[in-house]
Amino acid sequence: MSSKTIPKETSRSAWKRGYRSGLEIKVAQQLESLNVPVIYEQEKLNYEWPPRSSKYTPDFKILTRDGGYFYVETKGRFIASDRQKHLLIKAQCPDIDIRFVFSSNQKLYKGSKTTYSMWCEKHGFSFAFKTIPESWLKE
Repeated sequence: MSSKTIPKETSRSAWKRGYRSGLEIKVAQQLESLNVPVIYEQEKLNYEWPPRSSKYTPDFKILTRDGGYFYVETKGRFIASDRQKHLLIKAQCPDIDIRFVFSSNQKLYKGSKTTYSMWCEKHGFSFAFKTIPESWLKE
């Protein structure tokens, strides 16, 4: 598996460095500083988005000490289509562990009482804000 060397950059240069956001660069830098391999958008997971087949590319694949892995998806905005996609993937691929790192704990939409963290708790997803928790990286 390949990894990328991530220079310290601002979010403006994320696209030039092969990332889609400043948050992705920040998480990649965190992984690199902890000597965790940065495996970014290397795999595609198959799932059905009725009535069509779809593919999802997780942001980061994190290898665990026991030889397993989990995925980390970074999100600045967590829109309805993303939430629906992740519920479909969870239902169709229950053995895949996808965890979220959000830039903040916003409401799902204007006027909603539900925050990103509340949605994750309701649907059984692990989540964090701004960086990957060290406890995840020590698994």
